[in-house]
Amino acid sequence: MKIVLTGGGTAGHFYPLIAIAEALIRIATKEKLLPPELFYMSEAPYDKKALFDNNITFKRAFSGKMRRYFSFWYVTDAIKLVVGILQALWHVYKLYPDVVISKGGYASVPVVFAARVFRIPVFVHESDSIPGKSNLWAARFASRIAVSWDEAASSFPKEKTAVTGQPIRSALLYPITEGAFEYLKLEEKVPVVLVLGGSLGARMINDSITDALPDLLPECQVIHQTGVANVKEVRDVARVAAAGDGTSPYAGRYKPFGFLNELALRMSYGVSTLVISRAGSTIFEIAAQGLPSIIVPITSSNGDHQRKNAFNYARTGAAVVIEEKNLTPHILVSEIKRLLGDQAVRNKMRDAALRFSRKDSAETIAREVMSIALSHER
Repeated sequence: MKIVLTGGGTAGHFYPLIAIAEALIRIATKEKLLPPELFYMSEAPYDKKALFDNNITFKRAFSGKMRRYFSFWYVTDAIKLVVGILQALWHVYKLYPDVVISKGGYASVPVVFAARVFRIPVFVHESDSIPGKSNLWAARFASRIAVSWDEAASSFPKEKTAVTGQPIRSALLYPITEGAFEYLKLEEKVPVVLVLGGSLGARMINDSITDALPDLLPECQVIHQTGVANVKEVRDVARVAAAGDGTSPYAGRYKPFGFLNELALRMSYGVSTLVISRAGSTIFEIAAQGLPSIIVPITSSNGDHQRKNAFNYARTGAAVVIEEKNLTPHILVSEIKRLLGDQAVRNKMRDAALRFSRKDSAETIAREVMSIALSHER
């Protein structure tokens, strides 16, 4: 059984594919089937360790961005797309997989096109409440479509669409508390706020957090994933804000990280009282932990999908939303203090998050993918 995974080169596309791969391997082992041969086809491997750990082979296929604005890069994008389609046609022809799983994004287009040419079944998963153009196109000939949000289902053919939730890597379903305070160098009796900025669209959150540190740190500890490209700048700004220059008794309560690896992220989830995040796929990880959250959607996201994700999630009662236009240090500090000071509200948000979460999503999708693949084999 050969299965190709494809999607745009962001964490929101890549890690759900890894979650599905993990589930495929678990099911094959449990049911004493031959392990599936797994391939990831995109512009770049994104996380080589995750591919290696799951025995996934990387195959490169370029793609040009589908820009919504005028750009002189159109010509370059068109050339890359043509090259990517030729690469994908070659790889798919040589591999002849039993199914292609697409997470969408411009990087998936050449691979899905090649699957269509060779009549390989395509399984589509959509993470956003407003589907992207790549998945809307792929859905026309997909065998099955899974969506994370109820609101997205109406955009796809009813007869082949199911609401499955978001696939989450198995390890992240189990936060770690034992040894976490020591590992992260945290004080045990002080609330912890986890800030998940990330490498894309993080500057506004980063700036607001660093500006708010003098008011926040007397009340709580902050674990801040800034994005690798931003961590030095954030540390420097935090020092100027008297959070880390050694002159404040609370200086050690601020913990900036460029990137939280799997172990550090599980520990951060395990000790956190509250999470601040963008409105992408991370919402589903937060929900699986049962953590109250403040969601700050990116205003300029394609189709305004982050804003719609954020408010759809907030309607469940699991989160509050602060829009970018309202994201000032004063408002952020006020909202954090309000939530940290009200255990009853946090308990209600926790229960709502757990009700929203679907921890069996990866397993559900993997079983359907295996059914399609086995039928194709025959």
